[in-house]
Amino acid sequence: MQIHQSAEDYLETILILHERKGLVRSIDIANELGYTKASVSIAMKKLRESGYVKADAEGFLTLTAAGQEVADRVYTRHKLLTAFFVRLGVSEEVAAADACRIEHDISEETFQCLLAHARQNVDGQKKAE
Repeated sequence: MQIHQSAEDYLETILILHERKGLVRSIDIANELGYTKASVSIAMKKLRESGYVKADAEGFLTLTAAGQEVADRVYTRHKLLTAFFVRLGVSEEVAAADACRIEHDISEETFQCLLAHARQNVDGQKKAE
């Protein structure tokens, strides 16, 4: 199933906020992303209907297995790309912003090559030490 960039951003944000705070509500997402509560509410409804998010009676959001899979994929890409750009000399802020844009469009093949390159460099550094 094709998932849009905005949905990936919401799922990634739920994952990040859950790691940071434990419990996540729509208002937390709105505050984190700078969106209106109404916009987030509409998006959460669509994500629930699509099977990516669940909400309990108190309004706390959790990712379903499908939502977790998407969020993990996007967040892994984000972290690797950010680290890669920082190692190239890009400032942390610019690197994170660029990674956020690229994480949605980079092909799986290119990402896997970047990942292999990163692992090779980490392994090479460990051997040199």
